[in-house]
Amino acid sequence: MTHANCPRCGGRLARDNDSGRCTPCQAAERDRLSAPPPVPASFWEHEPVRQALAERHLGRVIRAYRCHPYHGRVALPQSVVAGWLGITQAQLSRVENGPPLVHLDRLAHWAQLLGIPASRLWFGLPGQPYRVDDRAAEGTADDPYAHDAITEQGKLPAMAVTVERASTGGGGTTDRRRFNAMAALAGIAAVGHPYLMTDPAEVPRNIGMEQVRLASSLVQDFRRADAAAGADQLCDVAVQAHARLSTWAAKANYSREVGDALQSALADLSIQAAWLATDAERRPEARPYLNEAITRARIADDPRMEVQALTQLSMLLRESQPGESLHCAEAALRVSARWATPRLSTLLHLRRAHTYAVLTDAGGFSREMTKARRELERGPHEDDLGFVDFVNEQEVNGIQGLSYLALDRPDRAAQSFRAIIANPSPGHRRNQVYYTVHLSEAEYQQGNVNEAARIALDVLPTVSQMNSGRISRHLGQVRSNLAAPRQATTATRQFVTAYDRAVSA
Repeated sequence: MTHANCPRCGGRLARDNDSGRCTPCQAAERDRLSAPPPVPASFWEHEPVRQALAERHLGRVIRAYRCHPYHGRVALPQSVVAGWLGITQAQLSRVENGPPLVHLDRLAHWAQLLGIPASRLWFGLPGQPYRVDDRAAEGTADDPYAHDAITEQGKLPAMAVTVERASTGGGGTTDRRRFNAMAALAGIAAVGHPYLMTDPAEVPRNIGMEQVRLASSLVQDFRRADAAAGADQLCDVAVQAHARLSTWAAKANYSREVGDALQSALADLSIQAAWLATDAERRPEARPYLNEAITRARIADDPRMEVQALTQLSMLLRESQPGESLHCAEAALRVSARWATPRLSTLLHLRRAHTYAVLTDAGGFSREMTKARRELERGPHEDDLGFVDFVNEQEVNGIQGLSYLALDRPDRAAQSFRAIIANPSPGHRRNQVYYTVHLSEAEYQQGNVNEAARIALDVLPTVSQMNSGRISRHLGQVRSNLAAPRQATTATRQFVTAYDRAVSA
């Protein structure tokens, strides 16, 4: 192919054609201002693209993508590609010329948007197995832990397995917590995080991108382990990991590029630590982490991370400071206005709906629930970020049920919770258990004590295995209600006895 051929279809160009594209190809891609064009498999064989992928730098991949001859003689403008990605031209310039991105949600989102084949990536994509070629599996001089950090899809990382085994350790509460934390730290080292096992007083003199990448992958390890072992087992581990890495960020030496990337990685770890503290029913510990995450996200110019932190902060403040909870959800809607997917919008409207219910504003609750359901009906989107994975029909029914409880409508709440049980979401078992406990509460509030006891007894073994302080607290409240002398029946006594036996075991 010569300069006189269209790089897209190979056809000859007219002598007066100065666009680098034939007329049919220009017509076929008139919508490229709104979305990336489809590209052939050979597109990714172009040497600058191959080199950028080998360097594991998505910003350079994007720059090579823009300048690919497939697009014509003139490179795609940064403003056009920035529009696809939901960022500004200035932000894209920093992405292309700055340090490598380390936030996995953003990496996966942009890779999918541009249509980069999964086999050429150094990270996994949602819903796809992570495959690497032989060279990647052997690791590189720049990333000696690359092979160690890879875990097979569907297989628990070593950290999760270790924590699960550690849960059988004896001793008092403090000793058991310390034992579990140390066991989990050993597991972290096994999957590529040995730097967390060093003495807290030992701060490395210099930090490079290797440590930043490992910090980012650590968050993914926590998420997988949380699903397997529960937040109660992991909260102290996350707190220690966050403290260690924050100390490094404050005291070690690193380049400006590394520092920028470190802000985003630490924001992600702060959000994960906040979630673990919330689910472990250590809520007062959560807010400082979310405040920190918002600050770091703004420093890193990472609006998606900021929205994630604001969304979680809205949930955390709902009961104690509902007015501020509403403001957090509104801020998240405002920040994400240009790029929010339907599922993200659904989640933010659900946050507002539940908070309005806590404020006993039935009108506000109804309006936001209508908006949430309207957004959910638009379906999933290829640009969905990882943290909205749980937003589905079951979650909408669950938030609706919790809101009806807050509005003193236990009959309507029970209907919503039963809809979840009738149509469970296998991938979100903890949420289903959480809403089942609330179904027991709704039945109790209606005076159906025997049905409440039956539901609570059925879910008790699962709650005992969940290691979620948040769920355990709610079931404990059900136990207190059913243990009242005026509620004494065969069913309630059976549940109370079983509950007390499980707690003392």
